[in-house]
Amino acid sequence: MAMLQPVLPFLLLLLLPAAGRPCPGGRTLVFILAGQSNMSGRGGATNGTWDGVVPPECAPSPRISRFSPALRWEEAREPLHAGIDVGNVLGVGPGMPFAHAVLAAAGVGPAAVGLVPCAQGGTPLANWTRGTELYERMVTRARAALDGCGGGAELAAVLWYQGETDAMSREDAELYQGRMETLVRDVRRDLGRPDLLVIEVGIATAQYNGKYLSEVREAQKAVTRTVPNVRYVDAMGLPIASDKTHLTTEAQVQLGNMLAKSYLETL
Repeated sequence: MAMLQPVLPFLLLLLLPAAGRPCPGGRTLVFILAGQSNMSGRGGATNGTWDGVVPPECAPSPRISRFSPALRWEEAREPLHAGIDVGNVLGVGPGMPFAHAVLAAAGVGPAAVGLVPCAQGGTPLANWTRGTELYERMVTRARAALDGCGGGAELAAVLWYQGETDAMSREDAELYQGRMETLVRDVRRDLGRPDLLVIEVGIATAQYNGKYLSEVREAQKAVTRTVPNVRYVDAMGLPIASDKTHLTTEAQVQLGNMLAKSYLETL
């Protein structure tokens, strides 16, 4: 989980039109993927290189698009956070299996799913507060993604998986609940969606064997009780890679399906 690297070209990219692959016709649901490395994906990529294995649940589909670093819609494929989670070796994450599961939902699934990757490995929650680079990048990308669909898409939810870094510090663990509550409120206000669904993943590991895993997990659960329309999906018990921090490819597929189930239960 390398710490945040500079995103040097980002401000220049704001000047570019959200062109390229258009949003498919019909009902398109857009999802923001945010947090740290287990959201961006390290499945098959914890030994210095990615093994290149793409399970069927993560295969490309003409009905699944991602919003690229250049602020353009394109066909989504693993690694989904390429060019977004800079400075890290990337692998499989939960986004593609999530999208496939949502599309497969009988009688519920949309015509297409658009994914907006925003996660960055090694980042504490303090790096996601309003006004920080990561927060502003996320909000800007979300707005541009919707604009790029010309009104033909709906922002459906934020999928959030973060907290392993905060489990290293007592102070960060103690402040986690309040910071997360503020983040949800700020994102909803800045995107003009006061009821925007947020699905947070309960962390299963702590970076560098941090001592405050339980404290962060309890803070995450508490947010679902204090803030409306926040749901919790627990990663505890999913297979962990040999680095004892990141989910395996198999686990990411399972998590994607769990997130989809949680989302579909809200419909």
